[in-house]
Amino acid sequence: MHLAYPAVLAALLFCVGVYGVLARRNAILVLMSVELMLNAVNLNLVAFDVWFRDTLHSGQALTLFTIAIAAAEIGIGMAIVLMVYRNRGTSDIDKLRDTAEPADPTDEDADAGAGEHAEDDADHATGAPAQKAEATA
Repeated sequence: MHLAYPAVLAALLFCVGVYGVLARRNAILVLMSVELMLNAVNLNLVAFDVWFRDTLHSGQALTLFTIAIAAAEIGIGMAIVLMVYRNRGTSDIDKLRDTAEPADPTDEDADAGAGEHAEDDADHATGAPAQKAEATA
């Protein structure tokens, strides 16, 4: 078999994976596209290993290592996506700019929390807690 056939197939797989990473909004589809890209690399490694007739089969050994790394990556990636979906209610990548960003900047609960901290800071600046502690003693 010619080397061109698996090389072209790997190039097509890699291009589909790049398109999926760049065009998709869903985090799970992006992870699937990354897996397609890794599989294209694995196909190239095995094809070139067979073509060079390597006695150590280093391309196949590196492919097994890449498969193990990809399995760990997909496990951790899915765990992160599920936790983000559970906390945010969406897995849309465009809506997940910053994990510390509040859902609505005009939310009254966030403003109330800031007001409580401002009062505490004012008490510390005037020494009011120390005066309260002396009055109770």
